[in-house]
Amino acid sequence: MPTRLTFGRRRFAPSAAFTVLMLVLCLAFAALGHWQWRRGTARAAQQARFERGAREVLSLGSASLDRVPDYQRVSLTGTYDPAHQFLIDNMSHQGLDGYQVLTPLERPGGAVVLVDRGWVPFLGNRSHLPDISLKSTGSVTVLGRVGDLPVAGLAFGRAPPPASGPWPKVTSFPSLEELSRALGRPLAPHVILLDPHAPDGYVRDWQLPGMPAMRNFAYAFEWWCFAVAAVVIWLMVSSKRQARSAAAPGRKVM
Repeated sequence: MPTRLTFGRRRFAPSAAFTVLMLVLCLAFAALGHWQWRRGTARAAQQARFERGAREVLSLGSASLDRVPDYQRVSLTGTYDPAHQFLIDNMSHQGLDGYQVLTPLERPGGAVVLVDRGWVPFLGNRSHLPDISLKSTGSVTVLGRVGDLPVAGLAFGRAPPPASGPWPKVTSFPSLEELSRALGRPLAPHVILLDPHAPDGYVRDWQLPGMPAMRNFAYAFEWWCFAVAAVVIWLMVSSKRQARSAAAPGRKVM
């Protein structure tokens, strides 16, 4: 039975169906706000790691990349393999199409890590690839951040490198396993994002992928505002102003 309360000249009588609808909406908005807040918190922690990783350079020597924190700046030595490079397609910079250049670096002991040497522009024809030859020969010292391959937003944007054909191989958002199979050698679990001022690189404006944490926090606040608005609408719609009752006719005194 619907609840009816009277406050002065207003009567509060919410219907069961409307109450359930507003309750579901309110809970959904609150949950979405909580989800965005958690994403913002994780994003803020990621940004903190990104900034913390730039404070010092860790010299790896022959140590593996397995236990090095994400975004940590490192220095490592090795020999580039310019004959077996990859071009990651569908990469943009300031609105221009292009490729990311991945070059294998063989470290002492035989381990191989991919070095992302930066972005190069698309030359207008898929059959005409940019010149990504290397000037450095022999052993080099590479300075950069520990990072990961770019990730596609949609599954159909992926294309593994061809199994055969000439090098460099063009690929679109591949996995390290696919690159390893094409190269024929195991690869380190991370890539090295070459420092912006290091030699042998191209355009390198390394940023965290995705939106900043403050935008997630703003979205969370918006969802919670929607939850409050749902409660206000429920209260307004469920409250009705009662009509003024007619006054009883007075009696004439003789």
